Amino acid sequence: MINKNSPTPIYSQLEQLIKELITKQLNPDDLIPSEREFAEKYQVSRMTVRQAITNLTNDGYLQRKRGVGTFVALKKLEQNLDHLTSFSEDMRSRGMEPGTKVLEFNKIEANEKIAQKLGLEEGSPIYEIKRLRLADHLPIALQLFYTSVDLVTGLTKEIAEQSIYQYVESELNLSILSAQQDVEAMVAKKREAEALHIKVGDPVLYISRVGLAENDIPLEFVQSFYRADRYKFKVKVTR
Repeated sequence: MINKNSPTPIYSQLEQLIKELITKQLNPDDLIPSEREFAEKYQVSRMTVRQAITNLTNDGYLQRKRGVGTFVALKKLEQNLDHLTSFSEDMRSRGMEPGTKVLEFNKIEANEKIAQKLGLEEGSPIYEIKRLRLADHLPIALQLFYTSVDLVTGLTKEIAEQSIYQYVESELNLSILSAQQDVEAMVAKKREAEALHIKVGDPVLYISRVGLAENDIPLEFVQSFYRADRYKFKVKVTR
């Protein structure tokens, strides 16, 4: 309960109580009690309740939906950008079940941009693979994957539904040693919105990556669109 004689601010005490409610009784997307209900239950002002809920919303515990109410937010997945892992490896390290749905699998000729990224001549044969990446069956990212047909031989749709990294390393004896990644904030267009089950205009995190094998040979060019409400990136920096 709230201890009004405690040096801990009342809104901080209320935040802790709501966190316990989320942990012990509620599930993601559950509607929490209203400000009035919290104020009456704990005998505090609605302004105090509003401050606690705002803080928990900013910290990612809650999500406000205009005209509907405040809900328990889906916990965001964190990915370190200072270590190169595959999506499948990253999900398994969290105890989650990775999944992949191949939306398109094509062999095409590389345009100027993709040829430059992969260190190829324009018109060279490449794989173009559009994949939906899942975590515990929930859509997390839409991924556009490009690689050389001559370098990554024997790639199939069935392999792409599992782990391309595992195939490249175990079957082709190629190692992806490093990558250049660029991260941007964007809004979802129709393609991303339909794949990720979000609305056009919702925020997404965009990563453009060129993965390099031995001797700095470009092995992959990947464009990924992550749901901003379910994913966040972090990196450790030193001075």
